[in-house]
Amino acid sequence: MATTWAKKEEHGAQQKRWFLFDASREHLGRMAVRIANILRGRHRPIYTPHVDTGEFVVVINAAQVQLTGAKEEKKRYMFYTGYMGNEYFRHVGDMRRHDPRFIVEHAVRGMLPKNRLAAAMLKKLKVYPGPEHGHAAQRPIPAEEICHGRK
Repeated sequence: MATTWAKKEEHGAQQKRWFLFDASREHLGRMAVRIANILRGRHRPIYTPHVDTGEFVVVINAAQVQLTGAKEEKKRYMFYTGYMGNEYFRHVGDMRRHDPRFIVEHAVRGMLPKNRLAAAMLKKLKVYPGPEHGHAAQRPIPAEEICHGRK
């Protein structure tokens, strides 16, 4: 029995679905794992590691994402300007006020492969700090229908 591999030419013609996550009801790490799996296409039977078989994800209410423990005060993101000694840190609370989309995007980026394919997968991630999003025409499926073991 031969293993079948998805090819970019064959997979590109298939219709890609859109999924909707409400971050106000989710913990950051658990939600990021499920989003990364959908972006990679691991929930589909045609999953192939070297082909982008994933689908689109819309995340709303990113400003209200939940963190466990004392991560709100202790977790820090490091930024570096490129000049010697010019690194600076921001806590999650500061990032939540400054750019709440960064928290979700950073968590998902860390769970994707570190290559050019991940950059293409991240383009399919749409994060919004509030409840409004501009993708109603794509009729996104609520993520609860696929992510909790139900397909």
